[in-house]
Amino acid sequence: MRISILVVDDDPHIRELLRFFLTKEGYRVQAAADGEEATRLLMEEQIHLAVVDVMLPGKGGWELCQEIREYYDIPVILLTAKGTVKDKEKGFLAGTDDYVTKPFEPAELLFRIKALLRRYQMVSRNVISINGTVIDRNSYVVRVGEEQMHLPLKEFELLAQLASFPDRIFTREQLLEQIWGADYAGGSRTIDVHIKRLRERFDPYGDFTIATVRGLGYKLEVVSP
Repeated sequence: MRISILVVDDDPHIRELLRFFLTKEGYRVQAAADGEEATRLLMEEQIHLAVVDVMLPGKGGWELCQEIREYYDIPVILLTAKGTVKDKEKGFLAGTDDYVTKPFEPAELLFRIKALLRRYQMVSRNVISINGTVIDRNSYVVRVGEEQMHLPLKEFELLAQLASFPDRIFTREQLLEQIWGADYAGGSRTIDVHIKRLRERFDPYGDFTIATVRGLGYKLEVVSP
């Protein structure tokens, strides 16, 4: 099965440039000039990854990214001329997995696409494997080699959320809402405490690290074996 990539950009030159590079690498490319056309293609075609320009006519890139995150389990890369930390925060809040600032080198975008596709292939619905660590959502057990760990529920859910999307940055607000719920009255300090406990448990094994992304939040990074 050929991997299908959706390219959404109102600039026809960028659409054709990416179609050329991606097709050359063996990918099947679907292209859309705006958010509405992208939504139609997502419904009609099997898409494995989306590259989305932020500044689109009509339905914008932020909105399309949120829509993809809500209805489709595929990685998203946002393309934008805006490269400030504030803009990147908005992108990650919308649910993007990666962020590329224009002008960009097609070769770099290709590297990022390949890396994201590898990360998504690491994750199945209920069992996540990262080197020697296995996170089993069916039994709520984490196995590291022959050792089994029974984590407190919120620690387990936080770890599973981060491990499901290696290298994707989550803000504290996103993690609070996804793990503790929108009605949780506690502050973001709760996330920091649980991250500290997870690091203390898993850093000695060396399968992954949980990195702090200054000004944004946290991400899980897989350690190369």
